[in-house]
Amino acid sequence: MIQFLGAGTSGSRTRLGIATDSICPTALAPMQDVTGLPFMSLVSERGEPDMFFTEFFRVHANSRLDPEILSSVTENPTKRPVFAQLIGENISDIKRTVLELKNFPVAGIDLNMGCPAPRVYKKNVGGGLLKDPAKIDQILEVMRDNWGSNLTVKMRIGFEDDCNFERILNIILKNKINLLSLHVRTVKGGYNTIPSYHYVEKAVEILQDDCPILVNGSIETAGEALALKQQFGVLGVMIGRAAIRNPWIFRQIRELSSGKSPFVPKRSDLYNYCIDLYHELSHPHIEERKMVSRMKKFLNYICLSLSDGGQFLTQMRHAITQKELFSVFEYHLMLNSKSDLEISNKPQGTELKPNPMLTVK
Repeated sequence: MIQFLGAGTSGSRTRLGIATDSICPTALAPMQDVTGLPFMSLVSERGEPDMFFTEFFRVHANSRLDPEILSSVTENPTKRPVFAQLIGENISDIKRTVLELKNFPVAGIDLNMGCPAPRVYKKNVGGGLLKDPAKIDQILEVMRDNWGSNLTVKMRIGFEDDCNFERILNIILKNKINLLSLHVRTVKGGYNTIPSYHYVEKAVEILQDDCPILVNGSIETAGEALALKQQFGVLGVMIGRAAIRNPWIFRQIRELSSGKSPFVPKRSDLYNYCIDLYHELSHPHIEERKMVSRMKKFLNYICLSLSDGGQFLTQMRHAITQKELFSVFEYHLMLNSKSDLEISNKPQGTELKPNPMLTVK
């Protein structure tokens, strides 16, 4: 079993709903149009994280709680806590939404201060808030005044640079935020720049045990997750895109941190995951071609699990019908089972490392 220091107080773990035996607590990162109830269910079947966060509830003058997103809370298929994420900037609308959420069994409310989509940050919400620390202070103050339970923040290190980073951390401290999920890139850095993990050290120095930290950003394997926790003494990790590709990653982190041999998925496991994913995402009002197109959004990540020169990626992109798509699954993940070791033969159980030779657009 791996020993860690600086993992946050036992009181903060209890408050957040984290099991006492979780050595490296984990969270599934909120990803819009991905981490709804169906995907939460699929991940849970393969080894659930310690915490879930909903897709963001948009908050504006005419907003209401989206019932589909709300189902992630009201129909939670796990015993793990679910935090409701909000994105917005109008003080009165945020207050109204916070009060509405009191009617539902959310584990806490999370403020999105990191979304890097231009259509979002140009409205001065999500990552756009990082340009205005004073506004952040106003938002967190009204949230704290009207919400006595867990209040959390997901943020990046800055918008274009880190000029407001320490000021925002002190605002987080001032407003008694219970958890910070820190994505170690700027908003303009998107998802493809090199993660700047050294900012975690500064965040730990300022927040200490008053606000536990989850590290987020390009954590691809269980080994990487544990190394980051050990290096910085944070509470744990938040994982997003890697969990689409490898939904067993939370199980692997739990097993590896406990000194066990982590589960190693084979192509047949990927096959079952792809089939289950299609059926979970299906809905009577979604026509077949649109459903296949939606699946490709997930498969762009899943294909990185395979060392096949991009054949799976190419063929699945040409599929139009369910039958064609399932035929791609059958050929590459079942009939071609001789390639199982391409997935499983990785060090420390940290299989499914992305193939750097593949380019996913």
